[in-house]
Amino acid sequence: MPAITDLTVKAADGTPVDLSAYADKVLLIVNTASKCGFTPQYEGLEALHRQFGDRGFEVLGFPCNQFGAQEPGDAAEIANFCSLTYDVTFPVFAKIDVNGANADPLFVALKKQAPGILGTEGIKWNFTKFLIGKDGQVVERYAPTTKPADIAADIEKLL
Repeated sequence: MPAITDLTVKAADGTPVDLSAYADKVLLIVNTASKCGFTPQYEGLEALHRQFGDRGFEVLGFPCNQFGAQEPGDAAEIANFCSLTYDVTFPVFAKIDVNGANADPLFVALKKQAPGILGTEGIKWNFTKFLIGKDGQVVERYAPTTKPADIAADIEKLL
């Protein structure tokens, strides 16, 4: 299966970002939203980023407005919210779709490599998390209810 790090995504400003820049790193890729009941997970995601960042770990956030219209802002509003409310220092990319005909190729690949419950590929809600190994392959998919701190041991094993 192709590595997740072979794909290209868009930065918050729309410029292309080659995920090969994250090759040989452990990644936690998350679809995020600013007005969701799970939004306080930004704090836990940032804590993981700070705890493991100097050891080859990155959190990558991808805002999505497909679930209850809980990410209505534009790139500047999202960046401002993340910075001021949760002091987020990990990359937050351009707003994307994670399901449907316009789903970003990154999330198409993530869902294919790590289907959800009963083999369903669709993302069910904001803050679904995918842990990626240094080889660029999905190691685990976590539900929105999984707290970032509960993933720390899995990250540690991959580092």
